[in-house]
Amino acid sequence: METQIEQFLKELALSTQQLQPILAQLKADSNLAAFLGHKSYDATKLTALACSTLKVILGDNVVDTPPVSQSTVGENWSQACWQTPTCIILAKSPVDVSKTLKIIKFFCTKFAVRSGGHSPNPGWSSISGPGVLIDLQRLNEVTVSTDKKVVSLGPGGRWGDVYQTLDPYGVSVIGGRIPHVGVAGVILGGGFFHFSGEYGLAADNVKNFEIVTAAGAILNANKDENSDLFWALKGGGANYGIVTRFDLYTIPVHDIWYQVGIYATEQVPAILDAFAEWQNTGASDLKSTVALIVGLESTTLGLLYSAPADAPKAFAPFYNIPATVVAVPPTNGTVLSLTQILGSTFSNEPLRHDYRGISSKIDAKLYKDVYAFWREKALAVHAATGANQTFTLQPVTANMAKVGAAKGGNPTGIPSINHQWWTTLVDWNNASDDNTVRSVSIATTEKWREYGQSRGLDLRYIFMNDASRDQNPLQSYGSDNVARLKQIAKKYDPAQTFQNDQNAGFLLSRS
Repeated sequence: METQIEQFLKELALSTQQLQPILAQLKADSNLAAFLGHKSYDATKLTALACSTLKVILGDNVVDTPPVSQSTVGENWSQACWQTPTCIILAKSPVDVSKTLKIIKFFCTKFAVRSGGHSPNPGWSSISGPGVLIDLQRLNEVTVSTDKKVVSLGPGGRWGDVYQTLDPYGVSVIGGRIPHVGVAGVILGGGFFHFSGEYGLAADNVKNFEIVTAAGAILNANKDENSDLFWALKGGGANYGIVTRFDLYTIPVHDIWYQVGIYATEQVPAILDAFAEWQNTGASDLKSTVALIVGLESTTLGLLYSAPADAPKAFAPFYNIPATVVAVPPTNGTVLSLTQILGSTFSNEPLRHDYRGISSKIDAKLYKDVYAFWREKALAVHAATGANQTFTLQPVTANMAKVGAAKGGNPTGIPSINHQWWTTLVDWNNASDDNTVRSVSIATTEKWREYGQSRGLDLRYIFMNDASRDQNPLQSYGSDNVARLKQIAKKYDPAQTFQNDQNAGFLLSRS
């Protein structure tokens, strides 16, 4: 036991002042002795010991121990993720993350990692005790290279701050669409932006990942160094370590055109027809994209173009459908101004949230048939619970997969054809309604699959950033890619700490 403890503390490179009291405490702990001796032990006490060790080593301003701050707990977007851990690590540097992971690995402590906390899936970026929450929000740098071609981002930054910083430089980046969402989760899940059809996923635009492995090693992963890990991180999720910096290539997009209209429910079939027509024709203009969010009472349609314009011809299928309200008139603005508009539409009211994803080939009748099914169920659940739900189609171009392949490839297996990713945003108040509310999106994805398979329009792909807690996006990447992802995970995490001790998530061990 003493040898194990001494070796562990040696790896932490502690000062003599830190070493002696920790060594004495650990040697005297009978519960730790039982754990190290492979005997019965108390996980709650062991986690508390891990937290006290973390506090001595990292300091009071980094480690929040019981009673942990409930305001920090409540920074997760969804109330369903407001879980109270044994302690919270508010890391300020990659070294803090490295020491934290070394300690977690030694104690085999359950943990979760949070950048922005925007995932609505309970346990993905939250954890109840006994467990440790590693919070990355202090790692929020946004640093632009002198040639403006690369921007370095901390995992805990918010996309609104990223676009704000980039705006004076006249460039942008492929990232998150909503300003308050965190950097890391978007990129590690792939990252779909307004102009991904032209420039690829956010992950495809990463030049380099700085990552801390389970063993505490701080590595760079890029096309020349740890290139297998570089490939895996481009959509492979939280399976390999904790990324502490993303170096992204910027894109030469600043001035753009957009308009947003609100439409009546009875116009939805016509809008879905126009959407499919645009996918088959107008989407060949890769600068054009469409944001379509169908609600229970109204529909929001945004037309976006990645350059200054005047009523781009690509959007011709939509121009003969009159909006009931012009929310944003045709505007030559910027990526930042569009981001600020989008941010203003989201409420800060604390609610329970969920979303869900599935994909299909292009077909207007399929869209309308699934929409009719969804609407009937969503209205019934709204009447019973007050839950609001959306029906959202996201256009994906064949070019997006081609761009990813040209930039070294990624593990996602996205079909290289024009298609769509369906998702839904679900908001409600009461935990007692969880199953009832979620039943709508579950049944809707089943209906997408049923109709799609019977009509030859089904696609297996599930976008990780839109996937719900019971879905398996990694499995949708294809068996060869999953096998390669697992092989890489075992190489960089031989003890499988991120599979066995990470609280939850889209883990390879569950794929």
